[in-house]
Amino acid sequence: SGLLIYVVFLIRQGRRDRSQQDEGSLGEETISRHWLWDLVWVVGGLALLVLGSRWFVGSAVSFAQSLGVSEAIVGLTIVAAGTSMPELVTSIVAAVRGQRDIAVGNVVGSNVFNIMGVLGVASLVSPGGIEVAPSVVHFDIPMMVVVAFSCLPIFFTGGVISRTEGALFMAYYAAYTGYLILNATGHVGLPQFSAALAYFALPLTLLTLVFLALREARDRISSHTP
Repeated sequence: SGLLIYVVFLIRQGRRDRSQQDEGSLGEETISRHWLWDLVWVVGGLALLVLGSRWFVGSAVSFAQSLGVSEAIVGLTIVAAGTSMPELVTSIVAAVRGQRDIAVGNVVGSNVFNIMGVLGVASLVSPGGIEVAPSVVHFDIPMMVVVAFSCLPIFFTGGVISRTEGALFMAYYAAYTGYLILNATGHVGLPQFSAALAYFALPLTLLTLVFLALREARDRISSHTP
């Protein structure tokens, strides 16, 4: 229900903000000429997607059992990375071509759809609902919320995600994946790794984000001051 409301809002907002385009008639002609072929591609792609999903999930479960780790760990790493590859390629191509709005919108829209649509539909079709592991509730979901909030000052500061901020995201994803692997294998270096993140990396990043947010707020106030 939340996803449907969100989509309806986006459609209304898009229609309200859409400007008249000169090539509109040409686009309509092209769509009407190739709609049947496009429909074949869509149906074929969905069929292959369902088949590939069955293979992917089954292989991931077997992989987790052979390594002796929980299915949640495999889902948070291999499955999450594998299913995000289409978003990664789309965002890279859009960014290289200068279509930055598509690159950002693709990532944000994918996360919104995953939380509302994927979890919603999967919970509806599952007879007993979807059980959430305690480790996910105590660590991974809070981490997801923290990462989402940390994006706000980065998105708002100048309307640009710099290469430095992109490198910061990549570094923290590598740290998060490393934590999952160390925790799953019971590595002796897990306490030191956790302490480095908790007492150095995370506070330093928090201070940096607060500084960026305050500087952006000051610049906006200064620009509106006569």
